[in-house]
Amino acid sequence: MSLFNMKLSASLAALAVMAASPCAFASDKVIDNASLEVGGGAKVQMVRFGVQKDWNQRWFQSNGTHISGYWDASIAQWRGNAYQNVDGQHQNITNIGFTPVFRFQADDMTGWYGEAGIGLNLLSKRYDNDSNRLSTAFQFGDHLGAGYVFANQWDVGMKIQHFSNGGYKKPNSGVNFLVLKVSRAF
Repeated sequence: MSLFNMKLSASLAALAVMAASPCAFASDKVIDNASLEVGGGAKVQMVRFGVQKDWNQRWFQSNGTHISGYWDASIAQWRGNAYQNVDGQHQNITNIGFTPVFRFQADDMTGWYGEAGIGLNLLSKRYDNDSNRLSTAFQFGDHLGAGYVFANQWDVGMKIQHFSNGGYKKPNSGVNFLVLKVSRAF
């Protein structure tokens, strides 16, 4: 097992422990939420696990709504199904990301919301799938999403997510995902 795979396994184990024992972290206020996301794009699928920390800020509060936000730390696995533009050839990539996210929501933190974020991501290798290539392992990840928070603190949302290096090195065709997110506050 390579050093990278050992580190990845240790990171996944640590995140699993955090998700399995939310009461321990809730008292410290280190982590407020945990999420599971699945998504897909052009011949690529993704599964992501994340933990979030609310900023506990309210800006532009008016008519029972406000803008707030949270930090999102995540680890994901991508599976490309057309590696080097060959259908059936697979490419597996691990993605580690950190994103500040702004959210427009109700003051009672339930009901409909809209959100947007842009963060930093590190890929385990350069993406080369279905004629889309990324020339660097470092990528920006931005998203626009909407969802609904239930009274029991379960959050279900959808987002459109785009990854690219911002054009600082070519090729940079980008990768797009449509993502379903389920999270739970604790």
